[in-house]
Amino acid sequence: MIAGNGHKKQDLPHLSADDSGFRDKFRSWDLGNLTYIDIAEYLKHKDTILIPMASLEQHGPHLPLYTDTITAIEIASRVAEMIAVLHTPPIWTGYSPQHMYAPGSGRGTITLRSTTLLNLIYDVGRSLIHHGFNRLIFVNGHGSNVKVVDPILRKLRYETGALIGFVKPYMENYVGILEGLMENPVEETPGWHSSELETSQDLAWDDSLVRMERADFTKAHIPEFLPKTFAKKDGMPDVEFEDYKYFTFPMDHHEFIDSGTIGNPTRATKEKGEEAFRRLSEHVARGVMELMKVPVEVHTRAFIDRVF
Repeated sequence: MIAGNGHKKQDLPHLSADDSGFRDKFRSWDLGNLTYIDIAEYLKHKDTILIPMASLEQHGPHLPLYTDTITAIEIASRVAEMIAVLHTPPIWTGYSPQHMYAPGSGRGTITLRSTTLLNLIYDVGRSLIHHGFNRLIFVNGHGSNVKVVDPILRKLRYETGALIGFVKPYMENYVGILEGLMENPVEETPGWHSSELETSQDLAWDDSLVRMERADFTKAHIPEFLPKTFAKKDGMPDVEFEDYKYFTFPMDHHEFIDSGTIGNPTRATKEKGEEAFRRLSEHVARGVMELMKVPVEVHTRAFIDRVF
């Protein structure tokens, strides 16, 4: 069942008259599927590109490590198809030190140090600007990337003059455009790690990757190193004390949840995942179309420092 109350349906993004013929020139909107002839032709008409980025990290016993990247690439590819813009292949690993668990535990997470991730984002961005793209929109599917990316997004903007955007089309404790869609109450954290939303989206993406027989409702708890007067209900680095959230601590996932799942994934359905993808993709598409109207003047295009 999809609970659709509370969501105001909006029109799909409208393509301009020029896009109907423009679309016929391209077999794919994925940069990696095109030749340089295709890319040069695209840049005669548009200068926007989407860069999906996320992580490769444990998502409990029932979801694949690819979960956050599924969100990023699915939304980026849907937006690209809606409004006829290119997207890159995904940056499939991110900043996930809290998901490593104990050495030898076999969780599978691949994390990048913050400096490595920032250098990767920078090199991808400068390469795209070098080729002629002026508007770079990073489509992020992993919450912890947000903790570290601001300096490099600013560096790309300050150095080149390009329009640099970063969009977070998912739900953790901010429900936003997905209001009314999830059935879990707030205390069952429907938007958190491997809970109702992520499980639904993975089912919509490829239900053969989801092991629902392993799905279980588990709640976060306070780490052992903190006094019991503190409380924790989700995966944020802040904790409650006297019903307020002013304290923040560096914590690993295994310190406040054993299984890797925060919340109740048992009410997940493929239909909810499809509807979530639709709402988020249409919202992002409308925003990107607005950004395509903004005048942008790149003052430094050549990626000279590209060998060290």
